[in-house]
Amino acid sequence: MAIVELRHVGKRYPGSTSLAVEDFNLVTQDGEFVVLVGPSGCGKSTTMRMIAGLEDHTHGDILIDGVNVNGVEPKDRDIAMVFQSYALYPHMSVRENMGFSLKLKKFGKTDILERVEKVARILGIEKLLERKPRELSGGQRQRVALGRAIVRQPQVFLMDEPLSNLDAKLRVDMRAEIIKLHRTLGVTTFYVTHDQTEAMTMGQRVAVMRDGLVQQIDTPNNLYQRPANRFVAGFIGTPSMNFLEATLDGDRVVGENFSLVLDETGCAAARDHAQICVGIRPEHLHLSRRDDHSCRLTGTVEVIEPLGAFTLMQVRVGKTVMTAQIEPGRRVAMGDAVAVACSADKLYLFDTKDNLLLKGIDLQEDSDLPW
Repeated sequence: MAIVELRHVGKRYPGSTSLAVEDFNLVTQDGEFVVLVGPSGCGKSTTMRMIAGLEDHTHGDILIDGVNVNGVEPKDRDIAMVFQSYALYPHMSVRENMGFSLKLKKFGKTDILERVEKVARILGIEKLLERKPRELSGGQRQRVALGRAIVRQPQVFLMDEPLSNLDAKLRVDMRAEIIKLHRTLGVTTFYVTHDQTEAMTMGQRVAVMRDGLVQQIDTPNNLYQRPANRFVAGFIGTPSMNFLEATLDGDRVVGENFSLVLDETGCAAARDHAQICVGIRPEHLHLSRRDDHSCRLTGTVEVIEPLGAFTLMQVRVGKTVMTAQIEPGRRVAMGDAVAVACSADKLYLFDTKDNLLLKGIDLQEDSDLPW
């Protein structure tokens, strides 16, 4: 296990006028699971590769367990990577694939055998050790790739979108397996993904990136309830947060086809801002009575998506399409005129100039672990 520290780390590719990664700062806890998440091209994989030493960083310092590894070769950093592609040797058995790195390091045959079989038991692939990669399913190949990294007993694991080639159900299963594996091994882990659901369910802390810049590093709960800015608010959460441009009018924010009452906290946060961006998560919207004029939006139903446990309803409110998560079985149809409402304490408020958060929602009790 190790503490990884990134101090003002940045990367500029030759010939580029902009930085691929700019001023990345982070100190992990020993044994922490950190997720880097963001849209394609935001710099998350580049950051991972700089930690591994596969990419040279333009400026800053990278320390692993207090040792500055600037200029240190990847093989000497005591890290292990799991890539998006399984990268297994097709002519080798599972046993040979898992033990190959140990063989290169001149480990004894007995030691290699013991390590491989121990890790195979942890991953539940002990019956597959004599098979070739072509005889394995996608999930089994991913377990072998994980096992190949684990047998090295590194200080740090680096995982670059390791589940993106799997189907939806298998991704969920493997996500749970990696979480359990981390709890067993307790090794400091960096995990790169573009899937915010993976980030929220796996990370003890999550670093949200955009255009090479870190937008926020925080626990999943804090990211969800107190996003630093409008980008984080819209990126974290499924379905995405709804946004409305509004004008402050006393204790209300008003716009086309809506008028929302602010609570005391909201009034204080919005006091010096004539123009406000209001954020509302779909699960905080509910169908409203016609006689309820306190905090509601009126519009026309455009799409209905029954999903079993709940129904998603898209409502056009003026020029904006809002998504509401309502109870299943409610009698609404496309084209219906409806009113939806949100409690004042569930409104997010953002500054329209810098898109920074002015008001989040009350934080629930958080913990060090998301599971």
